[in-house]
Amino acid sequence: MHFKWNYEPPTSEEKQAANELGEKLGMSPILAHLLIRRGITTESAAKRFFRPQLADLINPFLMKDMDVAVDRLNDAMGHKERILVYGDYDVDGCTAVALVYKFLQQFYSNIDYYIPDRYDEGYGVSKKGIEYAKETGVKLVIILDCGIKAVEQIAYAKSQGIDFIICDHHVPDDVMPDAVAVLNPKRPDDSYPFKHLSGCGVGFKFMQAFAKNNGIPFSRLIPLLDFCAVSIAADIVPVVDENRILAFHGLKQLNQNPSLGLKAIIDICGLNGRDISMSDIVFKIGPRINASGRMENGKESVDLLVEKDYSAALKKARHINEYNEQRKDIDKQMTEEANQIVARLESQRHRSSIVLYDEHWKKGVIGIVASRLTEIYFRPTVVLTRDGEFATGSARSVTGFDIYAAIKDCQDLLVNFGGHTYAAGLTLKWDKVSEFRNRFHQYVEEHIQPEQTEANLNIDAVIDFKDITRRLHNDLKRFAPFGPDNTKPLFCTVGVYDYGTSKVVGREQEHIKLELVDSKSSTVVNGIAFGQSASARYIKSKRSFDIAYTIEDNVFKHNQIQLQIEDIRPTEEDE
Repeated sequence: MHFKWNYEPPTSEEKQAANELGEKLGMSPILAHLLIRRGITTESAAKRFFRPQLADLINPFLMKDMDVAVDRLNDAMGHKERILVYGDYDVDGCTAVALVYKFLQQFYSNIDYYIPDRYDEGYGVSKKGIEYAKETGVKLVIILDCGIKAVEQIAYAKSQGIDFIICDHHVPDDVMPDAVAVLNPKRPDDSYPFKHLSGCGVGFKFMQAFAKNNGIPFSRLIPLLDFCAVSIAADIVPVVDENRILAFHGLKQLNQNPSLGLKAIIDICGLNGRDISMSDIVFKIGPRINASGRMENGKESVDLLVEKDYSAALKKARHINEYNEQRKDIDKQMTEEANQIVARLESQRHRSSIVLYDEHWKKGVIGIVASRLTEIYFRPTVVLTRDGEFATGSARSVTGFDIYAAIKDCQDLLVNFGGHTYAAGLTLKWDKVSEFRNRFHQYVEEHIQPEQTEANLNIDAVIDFKDITRRLHNDLKRFAPFGPDNTKPLFCTVGVYDYGTSKVVGREQEHIKLELVDSKSSTVVNGIAFGQSASARYIKSKRSFDIAYTIEDNVFKHNQIQLQIEDIRPTEEDE
């Protein structure tokens, strides 16, 4: 893969500001410049960034309808009504249900939870779910991470004497459901200061408001913050402002005293004893929570997350781990099939987007396949499969392109759709797939920028190996948690050489383990370049090259810094 490297050198004003800020913070000007590029220009703002405080969480009652939602929940509990906590089957939905259910269960016993079956009921509020609520005597449904478009379903539930409180973060339509309360910071009429909460985050704000209203100490909510961190990482929402506070303290909880269900997952996937990061959630914890909803029923993940006995939790974690292994096999097969289709379609090479349909693909895995194709081809991608008389699909986007807007532009062809900028879901009649493909392609062609379909690396700073000290690395860790809008800093060093000991490694000899020096110091720096063995011959030729990399801990050799090399290219004068 050929990356385009983007680097904007600091201006003289930025250099001066970085020197001054670095001096005040006792920090390298290199890192002070990274703060300035993140809009953090004062000592006090930097301290808030590095030490996020739970006291700085926004007042939950600033969210529209929050007072109404809390009043209705108090009323339900006061009248001993049966309450159902209902959520989506993905990580965000499952963690949201677990958080709200676990918190309320401490004070109220007439409560149950429900996750719809992806294959039997589909996304969001289902008729079957409403019937379940009706049959079990439910009077109030708290719905999490979905519901913002369930106008007809919630109207039907209301006719059956069932009230809804919606806690969602997806973009609403012009008409919203007739629920008792709609908690969604993306409501156009909501002045809540932070718009990018996860679904679980909205659920947390509801519980924060309920606790505040009932004189319950905030400390009772802290053990549930690990669910917030997992949802923020897995749902790929911006890790800034309120999300940064929730993720920071959620990771602390996850590392020090996780809920038993999450501890069981940590133990199963080999993270025990390690400092768990957002990336560990994305690649290890999240996929396992997702797996039961993809393969069978997401309720099994919530069963695990609310489990109070560790041995039972471990048994359930092993079970969903088996689902994850099955999911990986299906995912690999479907991605290979999708790649073959793309390769056969010559027209796709000149298109700015990909739309694929195969009626035999498994509905629960198409979102992952869409993500894979987006990563490989750098195109907004929609992957569809047949579901009865309908085609159902998942869409994933590239940096900076709003795929939700592209799908919304085709809404006259759709039965249902929902999502946000980078990920969305949709349903349409299968005989409309061809027309949808053409309309979607046309919209993307007209709105996407050429640079959005390129493999880009955005370099934060050009440094020398002598700059990479233990202190710099420790200060760099304070920038975490990383995620959208606060990505892990990417560095570049130019004119480096193989020390003579670099070698190809891996089961299929696909990686390079590097030992490098640059022209300005004799320091030998270790690095790993995954999947880049094609560059090995050039590296061994003794010519100089440039590297783009992140700075990491070597997990196998404690107290040793390792570069994770994202790209290698010949130094310009040597080309």
